[in-house]
Amino acid sequence: MAEFDMVVIGGGPVGLYATFYAGLRDMKVALIDAQDELGGQLVTLYPEKMVYDVGGFPGILAYDLAQNLIEQAKMFSPEIRVKEWADTLQRTNDNMWIVKTDKGTEFKTKTVLIAAGIGKITPTRLGAKGEVEYENKGVYYTVRRKKDFEGKRVLIVGGGDSAVDWALTLAPIAKSVTLIHRRDQFRAHERSVKQLYQVATVYTWHELKEVQGDGNKVTHAVIFDNRTKEEKVLDVDAVIISIGHKGDLGNMLKWGLNMKGRDIITNAKMETNLPGVYAAGDIASQEGAPKLALIAVGFGQAAIAVSVAKKYVDPNASLFAGHSSEMDKFKK
Repeated sequence: MAEFDMVVIGGGPVGLYATFYAGLRDMKVALIDAQDELGGQLVTLYPEKMVYDVGGFPGILAYDLAQNLIEQAKMFSPEIRVKEWADTLQRTNDNMWIVKTDKGTEFKTKTVLIAAGIGKITPTRLGAKGEVEYENKGVYYTVRRKKDFEGKRVLIVGGGDSAVDWALTLAPIAKSVTLIHRRDQFRAHERSVKQLYQVATVYTWHELKEVQGDGNKVTHAVIFDNRTKEEKVLDVDAVIISIGHKGDLGNMLKWGLNMKGRDIITNAKMETNLPGVYAAGDIASQEGAPKLALIAVGFGQAAIAVSVAKKYVDPNASLFAGHSSEMDKFKK
């Protein structure tokens, strides 16, 4: 079994930055992520949206930010595993930790940094007939690439900010956009809702009953008025179900961590109640500090956690690594 100085759990922005920074500190690192690909919410939920609140970027596409972080995380050749849950965490007799995944892979490590965000992200499904059959054949839960919807007849299901934003975003490039919502009140910004009625066909009090197709692609959607039960058949090429996503932390809740709800409680040094185990990002509740769900905050927490972990692994190490511009490893 390979031994590591740190295992990072979570491949979102904070986990990726932590992986890079631990490598910068000459730590042997493994990164485990339950999603199909690295990038966290940037890739899974809003890859085509702009991010404006990360330092150094007046504006950057979420997908591009994720790719930059992935490239940075790989600079010092960490071991990376995707599509694997961090299932169990066990203390060893020699005061190390063993992280075991749902695939049976075991990582023996001196420290663990949990940057799992909200957990594994899965879409909320409606349960409409044909929905599962046509997933990724015309039924989607987010917009991965806007160009996939160019010239198409798009049906969007939902009444929140995401649903309305996607309708406004796709209207200029789609052949048509129709949005249905089960109520007549939207949870989106009022200004956005006003714009929605100008660019899309909107049916309130309507729900999706069935997705129909030819076996390979979506061709129709059956919607109904939930007051009168009257049905309409719409000609559509794509159905975007935008009613939310769920985060699943798996067995992490059984690891003996002090938690407040779904947050892991840490001190100012990002230490949890377990020795050598740290948390950073959205999953961390840092005592004495306000909780801000910002990537920039997570970056700072990751740097603190890695620096403290480096000192834990090697008591003779300096807490501060120094300025990267002066490090030999970056000089060519």
